[in-house]
Amino acid sequence: MLEYPRWKVVLIAILIVASAIYSLPNLYPQDYAVQVTGNRGAPVDEALRERVQGILEGADIAIKSVAIEQNALLARLQRSDQQLEAAEDLREQLGDQYTVALNLASTVPDWLDAIGAKSMVLGLDLQGGVEFLMQVDRRAALEKRELGYADDIRALLRDEGVRYTAVNRSADGIVVQLREGEDAGAAAVAIRSGAPELLIEIPDAAPGTLHVKLTEETLRSIIDAALEQNIGTLRNRINELGVSEPVVQRQGEDRIVVQLPGVQDTAQAKKILGATATLEYRAVAEGNAYEALETGRVPPDARVYFRTERGPDGQPVPVLLSKRIIVSGDQLTDASAGFDQQTGEPEVNVTLNNVGGKRMLDFTTESVGKGMAVVFIERTPETRIVDGKEVRTTKITEEVISVANVSSVFGKRFRTTGLESTEYASELALLLRAGALAAPVEIIQERIIGPSLGAENIEAGWLAVMVAFGSVLVFFVIYYKMFGIVTNIALLLNMLMVVAVMSILGATLTLPGLAGIALTVGLSVDANVLINERIREELRNGNTPRGSIANGYDKAGGTIIDANLTALLAGIALLVFGTGPVRGFAVSLCVGIITSMYTAVSVSRGISTLIYGGRRKLSGLSI
Repeated sequence: MLEYPRWKVVLIAILIVASAIYSLPNLYPQDYAVQVTGNRGAPVDEALRERVQGILEGADIAIKSVAIEQNALLARLQRSDQQLEAAEDLREQLGDQYTVALNLASTVPDWLDAIGAKSMVLGLDLQGGVEFLMQVDRRAALEKRELGYADDIRALLRDEGVRYTAVNRSADGIVVQLREGEDAGAAAVAIRSGAPELLIEIPDAAPGTLHVKLTEETLRSIIDAALEQNIGTLRNRINELGVSEPVVQRQGEDRIVVQLPGVQDTAQAKKILGATATLEYRAVAEGNAYEALETGRVPPDARVYFRTERGPDGQPVPVLLSKRIIVSGDQLTDASAGFDQQTGEPEVNVTLNNVGGKRMLDFTTESVGKGMAVVFIERTPETRIVDGKEVRTTKITEEVISVANVSSVFGKRFRTTGLESTEYASELALLLRAGALAAPVEIIQERIIGPSLGAENIEAGWLAVMVAFGSVLVFFVIYYKMFGIVTNIALLLNMLMVVAVMSILGATLTLPGLAGIALTVGLSVDANVLINERIREELRNGNTPRGSIANGYDKAGGTIIDANLTALLAGIALLVFGTGPVRGFAVSLCVGIITSMYTAVSVSRGISTLIYGGRRKLSGLSI
């Protein structure tokens, strides 16, 4: 009996309408644009919009519009060849207060954007994207590790009862100054027991001094570990940006290549990837910070920092903090922005790992009623032209964002307050949640990449898909007649659904992805051929027309599902274990297999039932 439940017909209608709507954004081209975002609270307002528009008009750059969109200023240009010129002029005029980046701005209507309909993002080989070449600061990686060893040495000497006057990092390693009469040999034994990878030298001329150095093997392992940790951290940060199919890989000894296909918000990408931000929790040291600043006499175990707020005289407020770090950003496992329930001020809720939690618990147990400060450290790469040469430097900002007395004992979970704005709290939480970089990275090259093989890539790729698809449509109409038309409708709906699903998923379409779509056309053809041939076989066996249709779909359905599930398992394996272009192929393949199974088995049956169903008598089928 040839029947089809009404709820399935309604479902098909809903899916067709939804697929059409969510595929529609792909018809709208993107504008070439320049995006301006504020750094650390710099305003993005009407005054900035007028200033940017004036700069661009003064440079004779053709503008479509200049508007504030989603807390950023977006200048849409009429000509793509003026994008770089516009960005350079704005960077020169606006200075360090703003981040200026190239962008591709969406032209999708607001009503489509409101329901979450977005166009597919084209990959580097089709549309391009942004690529960063980043260099790891080897010196900073070694300095950070040596500072950690210095803290460990102080703890080891205290545990063994060896008195010392100072443990400081120098250009040649770590220098340990012992008190008079202390045994340097005992100090060396204590250090070796806790850190056997260190080399210890006791100069004959200064028996109370120890020179501690890292072995060459340790130095190499520190750089390699820093590079690998940075790669992992950058991947986490890219995940926070929501970029599909990024490429993050090592290049040489100390460089990392980051490719973000189809990225539109390049300013945010540059800010998140380039910034090295972390927190350090330090104890407030005893003493007068103003007096130490004026006289230069700072206690040996303390250092002068400055708070974010300013005093009555308009100058930064100094604060004296211990050199010893209680916990740092690399011991943080989670961070989320929120609001203080009592004051309503923005805050960041912090969760530490077990090691950091134990250190914080030990400190707060001994320090109830004493002060603890939160130091925000940010490293920003800068490039300047000096005597006609490009000089790259790193600007280090260290600010005390919060100083408070420890009111109770706490460990792994606590709050950081005293933040200047909700946007600042959200950005800080994102950077901390994504992970602290083991060493600062500097963006030494940034560029927007065009199609790797030119616009011919897009034309050739779509031509291949369209020729294959068109040939199949013509073949089915000639060979299967009316059922060929049914099959063609199912194939067209399959393509529509593939585009809609990939748009909803935010998948990046690459050349391998186009190959995957072309392959799913072939798989869908196989399914429809199986159904049509099964119907013809039923007719040859003397079955009625309606019975032949019903039996054809019933008997071919199991075979189609088995065959497609096998291909789907292969696609899932490529998706799980593949990287880069392989994942692009796997995404389109998996989506295409799922939609082709549905359209071949369910949609085409619904159409056939609509044409041949009912009570009228059939003498034959056009197949």
